[in-house]
Amino acid sequence: MAVSAFRPDRSAVVRRLRAAGCVYAEDEAELLLAAADTAETLAGLVARRVAGLPLEHLLGWAEFCGERIAVDAGVFVPRARTALLVDIAVAVTGPAAAVVDLCCGSGATTVALARRLAPRWLAAADVDPAAVACARRNLDPLAVEVFHGDLYEPLPVRWRGRLDLVLANAPYVPTAAVALMPPEARLHEAPVALDGGPDGLAVLRRVAEGAARWLAPGGHLVVEAGETQLDALGAVLTAVDLLPTVHRDDERDAIAVTARRPG
Repeated sequence: MAVSAFRPDRSAVVRRLRAAGCVYAEDEAELLLAAADTAETLAGLVARRVAGLPLEHLLGWAEFCGERIAVDAGVFVPRARTALLVDIAVAVTGPAAAVVDLCCGSGATTVALARRLAPRWLAAADVDPAAVACARRNLDPLAVEVFHGDLYEPLPVRWRGRLDLVLANAPYVPTAAVALMPPEARLHEAPVALDGGPDGLAVLRRVAEGAARWLAPGGHLVVEAGETQLDALGAVLTAVDLLPTVHRDDERDAIAVTARRPG
């Protein structure tokens, strides 16, 4: 007896997603339909999405800078606005650079840097073991090493004072504001990837202090921050003798801050 072909009802999926508050219901429906090969699989995916699970965790991947990046459950989902960090990093970094991507999460920004730069050394690091495992899946094919540890602590000491670029998509949401984030983030991503301490700058302060020691003269730190944090972050950077510049992209609703070590 022939098995009937799977014929999903796209409009019904769109309606369920829209009713659940999914802003891009049509696009999400297409992705879920493509990921399901049976009615049961599709029903499960839609039910979990309606329940609030991030689409990227359901699919197992996210699109970032034109790359499909594996994203495991619980790992920070790369945001489209963070592409500005990559654009700015590429713009300020010269050839054959030594590059480290801190707070790398899934490794999305590191993959983008590997594609767009020709570094003499490129590595990534994260304190979250789940993120490190995910990043290694994405970066092993590119022969990029991923270190497990707190910011600069796990990096080889031979690179101290020799890095041309430090990129860090560090957490910068103030602790009190984490509870106001969309449920997709606050319930399904690691808190360590979101919580930036009382004013959101606790991790960025440490990133800046370390950059002053790990960057070569003329090297750059590139980070993301919120509009209301720029004055305080600028003061942090200048206090450790780094020269900050703010870059905005209104279309992506993104802010990047570069800080150059003089020399």
